[in-house]
Amino acid sequence: MHPASGPPDAGTPMLAVLSSRRTFDASGWLFERKLDGVRALAARDGRGARLSSRNGKSLNATYPELVEALGAQPCQDFVADGEIVAMHRGRTDFALLQRRLGLTAPADVEASGVSVRYYLFDLLRLDGFDLTGLPQRTRKALLRDALEFRDPLYFTPHRNHGGQDELDTACTHGWEGLIAKRADAAYVRGRSDAWLKLKCDSGQELVIGGFTEPSGSRVALGALLVGYQQGERLRYAGKVGTGFDTATLGTLRRRLDRIERESSPFDDEVREKAVHWVRPELVAQIGFTEWTRAGRLRHPRFLGLRDDKRAADVVRETSSGGSS
Repeated sequence: MHPASGPPDAGTPMLAVLSSRRTFDASGWLFERKLDGVRALAARDGRGARLSSRNGKSLNATYPELVEALGAQPCQDFVADGEIVAMHRGRTDFALLQRRLGLTAPADVEASGVSVRYYLFDLLRLDGFDLTGLPQRTRKALLRDALEFRDPLYFTPHRNHGGQDELDTACTHGWEGLIAKRADAAYVRGRSDAWLKLKCDSGQELVIGGFTEPSGSRVALGALLVGYQQGERLRYAGKVGTGFDTATLGTLRRRLDRIERESSPFDDEVREKAVHWVRPELVAQIGFTEWTRAGRLRHPRFLGLRDDKRAADVVRETSSGGSS
């Protein structure tokens, strides 16, 4: 542990790697519930309390109740990491959280009717000291002692044992899955296999590169055409035609019309009719059952837009295997 330097809440947070691993050392890992929300870094210092997304955007105006709760903490200097979620029937609901994303006007935030929680799971700085080099288990213990947790701020609990049985239980309860974290690992910026995502269902962020016209009784648009970055190329992953309500279709069409372009942004040939191409700027959360051998999504469904990740950073997630 040493004195912190530079902006305490700047830079990419630590990110997990998708994994198929199911056996772990008896005491070498922590297991947390995987939350389906928006990642956020919280900071408080002489400049006050603030929230920022994983790509550095301020979230203060979107979640003022969280900023207020952070500012009311007795601890005057800290940086913490966590996930903002909306709850429905005891589960995190990303579709519900969509109604808060991007809102900045106080009247719009209040009119959304969506209450949020902020689940904190890591502590990066405390009272002027950089904690990122300390073990995961130590940082989490310091977090629990440093902050006061009451609605809307929550401490993320963990278990010291995990594997296939625990993942099966999580999936039965309707969770997204588990996050496995090495108990002795430091906090590093960017993706690290010291944090592993153990998912119940497939799904990831994908870039919108176009859309089709609606048919039949459908309104606004038919399907989204999505892909992912592979080096300098945008690879086509398929079309997504389910998961929308009427209001979402209208909102998406208006946003997509503003970024329309004449040519396809995809490196692959896309064999669809009545296509509108768009600049690959918007990122969507897509659920699906699996990738086909041809590199397409099987049974995809739209879950919502994300404004906390750059399109240029969206790559195809692949599982790492292995066992202890």
